[in-house]
This record gives sequence, structure tokens and C-alpha cells, in this order.
Amino acid sequence: MIRTLKACACIAILLFTPSPSLAAEPVDTAQSIIQNQIEAFLNDDAETAYSFASPQIRQKFPDKSIFFEMVKRGYTPVYRPGNFAFGRSKVEGDAVVQEVLISAPDGKDWTALYFLIKQPDGSYKINGVQMLQQAPGPEI
Repeated sequence: MIRTLKACACIAILLFTPSPSLAAEPVDTAQSIIQNQIEAFLNDDAETAYSFASPQIRQKFPDKSIFFEMVKRGYTPVYRPGNFAFGRSKVEGDAVVQEVLISAPDGKDWTALYFLIKQPDGSYKINGVQMLQQAPGPEI
């Protein structure tokens, strides 16, 4: 009987403990989407870049060229990053917030917070980006 209870407890722990691969899946997906969109910007591929935008963003910018121009003018570090790396991420329900650390062409460092939301078809789309300029570090 004790063995049976221990076995049931082990099964319950396995069933109700989130799998690391399941927890990482939305983050991996979000990072792939962000990387693909940045590559599309670098290749001046407005159609592909626009394909990662959520319906809410598409409603604000109903044409890929309008969207592309908005990114060029307002999000230059994302449009033409020198280097970028993924930072912290957070998953809350059907939303992922992904930090992207960017070195802009002018040498300034930025943090871009990408907000992605899960769509009814199960895919994730970028629903916004907040840019935060990093304070300059000490000169060496």
C-alpha cells in the first residue's frame, strides 16, 4: 500500500510539474520570430517583416510599406541592429515578453522589449516593441 501511494505521488508530481521543454517552447518560438523579423528588416523584406505583426498592429498599419516606414523611422536599432542578443523573458498565459539587447549602428545600446501574443491558430505574433535606451557605461 505504501509503495502504491509513493508511486501515485510520483506520478502526480510528474503530471503537475511543468516540463522544462514545455516552459521553454513559447520563449524559443518568440525568439525565433524576433530573429526572423530582424533578418527581414536587414534584408529590406517588408512583406516577411510584416508577416510577424499581430492583427492589432496590422490594424494600426494596414499596409506593409507603412509598417516598414514606421519601423525605419521610429525603431532604427531594431531595423538596423549592429548586434543583438536575447535577454530575459517572461511567459504569462498566452503572452511572451522577450528582452532583446541591441547595439545600434550609432554605437548606443538599447533594450527592446518585445510583446508577443498567442493567436487563435496557436501561432505567436509581435504585438508591440518598447525601446529603452541604456545609460552609457564608464569610459575605459
